[in-house]
Amino acid sequence: MTLQYKDIEQQFIGYVNTPTLWVSNSVYGLKQFELEKNDTPKFTDKIPTNLRLGKRVERYVSTDFKQSKDITILAENLQIQNNKLTIGEIDCILIKNKIAYHIEIIYKFYLFDDTVGSTELDYWIGPNRNDSLIKKLDKLKDKQLPLLYNTHTTPIIKKLNLSLNKIKQRVFFKAQLFTPYKRSVKFKQLNKNCVKGFYVKHAQLEQFNKCKFYIPNKTNWLQEVKTQVNWLTYNTFTAEVNTLITAKKSPLCWIKFPNGELEKFFVVWW
Repeated sequence: MTLQYKDIEQQFIGYVNTPTLWVSNSVYGLKQFELEKNDTPKFTDKIPTNLRLGKRVERYVSTDFKQSKDITILAENLQIQNNKLTIGEIDCILIKNKIAYHIEIIYKFYLFDDTVGSTELDYWIGPNRNDSLIKKLDKLKDKQLPLLYNTHTTPIIKKLNLSLNKIKQRVFFKAQLFTPYKRSVKFKQLNKNCVKGFYVKHAQLEQFNKCKFYIPNKTNWLQEVKTQVNWLTYNTFTAEVNTLITAKKSPLCWIKFPNGELEKFFVVWW
């Protein structure tokens, strides 16, 4: 098995093991698409090595959906165009148990910062502070989901032999969440099972000087932490991290504590 295929397999497992960001009730007026868990989903497709994380996840979701006996995918990555101008994309239209769904697929990494905004949804931001959960929810509500009802989408819906007014809209929103080191966070609307680790500011790294580290490339952010990697010493790790921090990039890293415990964490530049 090639290293790349092994990585892809591990990425897919990591994707499968990531819970949806909320369950049961709607959040921000958005409902999650409920997917029954397959016993042993497998990913056997090939993926180009340069395929970015978001597009990879779409491939993993597609495979996951196809392995469900109740689901028939009718269309994926539908480009909606006005003449030659692309005005947007619909991620997926499928039938599940005879009901048609328009689904938008999201996979995010968010960090908890309660200095931002005033509600639970406001507090989750991207590792580099240039995106946020609330921004994404607004985009879904105001731009991505309404695209189904755009006049330029109508011919596509007709070709699929669907009635627009019978299509239900859902999001399939998975996320890995990270909280400040050794701080507990209360969850009311979101799924606390999405917490995958912690984050620290660059200046706080000294407390981990007895630990070992690994910096996965971005496509492997999906993976669960593994023991069989080339662990870095504290000094080597901080030298590599310093370069990223200077460039205002917050890397996702793996840490192995002296007692053997493994965890994911972000080092943030802000």
